[in-house]
Amino acid sequence: MAISELAQAYPQHVAELVRRSTIALERGGFDHLVVPSGTVHYQVFDDRDYPYAVNPQFKAWAPLTRSPGSWLVFTPGNKPKLVYLQPFDYWHVVPQTPSGYWVEQFDIVIIRKPEEALQHLPANAARCAILGEAASALGDYLPDNPAAVVNYLEYHRAFKTDYEIGTMREATRIGVRAHRAAEAAFRSGASEFDIHMAYCIAACQDANELPYHNIVALNEHAAVLHYTELATTPPEEIRSFLIDAGGSFGGYASDITRTYAADRDSEFQALIDAVDVAQRQMCDEVRAGFDYRELHLGAHLKLAGVLKDFGLIDMSPEAALETGVSNAFFPHGIGHGIGLQVHDVAGFAESDAGGVIPRPDGQPFLRSTRTLEPGMVMTIEPGVYIIDMLLDEIRNGEQAGSLNWDRIDEFRPFGGVRIEDDVVCTDGAPINLTRNEFTAQGG
Repeated sequence: MAISELAQAYPQHVAELVRRSTIALERGGFDHLVVPSGTVHYQVFDDRDYPYAVNPQFKAWAPLTRSPGSWLVFTPGNKPKLVYLQPFDYWHVVPQTPSGYWVEQFDIVIIRKPEEALQHLPANAARCAILGEAASALGDYLPDNPAAVVNYLEYHRAFKTDYEIGTMREATRIGVRAHRAAEAAFRSGASEFDIHMAYCIAACQDANELPYHNIVALNEHAAVLHYTELATTPPEEIRSFLIDAGGSFGGYASDITRTYAADRDSEFQALIDAVDVAQRQMCDEVRAGFDYRELHLGAHLKLAGVLKDFGLIDMSPEAALETGVSNAFFPHGIGHGIGLQVHDVAGFAESDAGGVIPRPDGQPFLRSTRTLEPGMVMTIEPGVYIIDMLLDEIRNGEQAGSLNWDRIDEFRPFGGVRIEDDVVCTDGAPINLTRNEFTAQGG
């Protein structure tokens, strides 16, 4: 989506936030919504700061990710107010004066010192729902995160506006461009660290700007689900490459995983292809009315079928799921909501008033249990791995004879396979943001 299209969609986005916030304040019995952008934190016994992370409740309103000490104020019936800290500072780059397509939606006040914000916040803090971290407290304005307000806003955050989907398309465009550069670096024999650097250069984002730490794994390292060590020298033999990395745009994230074989004619490539076919089927199940828990359990059955086809297990997919064997090869959830946060909130919310929808028995790492509805954006990320600590539990149990251990040994040097796309649920067929962008970029 071009900037001009984002500009056209943005007023409707703010109008939707106004509508949701008005209802949330009524639910909580408050007159005002007050949202600090967050503050800079420092390491203990040191003067080094941690990378600043903006409050998601703040960046939901405005595409500002580097504005600590600022505040958003919304009072029903009034235009939203942005209290924007632009300090006098010769040690650091000062945030630029707000400009662009979004500023017309706010009354903007520039302050030079954090405490000056008090002049522009509502007179009675007790009548405010204040959403943020305790470290953002200013005078009487201590974030209290009232449950009625937070539950409502976070539940409805699952339903993306056209503006939000547009920003996520841009985040996907950045991520796909960088993924293609990372694959090229892998094919050239680069180390994990050098692949990571190639990714950052192509994305034009450093590690603190990316939505999460890049997972760049060669060979057996792909069996570590969140491998982020970034070895600086390549292995003597490069067999496989798994990369889980995204991009950021306007405060929104993309989350993309691809797996590659060094030898495109190998059995490992065939395994990648089989997981890819299953993953595309799962993406097509992102349909309105479909229970995400069933999508996850169905993923186990599909992946167990792949394991059986490749001779890794000798049991039916149903038996593999029932006995927990499939969990040893696929130990994480099928995916999660994504948007302002990589693992977006309210994945288990029963309603906008609270409550929890439980995970299926035996599936402790699934991150969402909601029924899919139009506007939701979900990741679909099946994986098959050779993780010894999990397989050893099977080896020492009653299902040991149902696994082909020699065959497992053959695939162990490759680590594993994971493929992940970001998929929009609609009133009809799903929109695969990731696949569409790979196609648009020529592969």
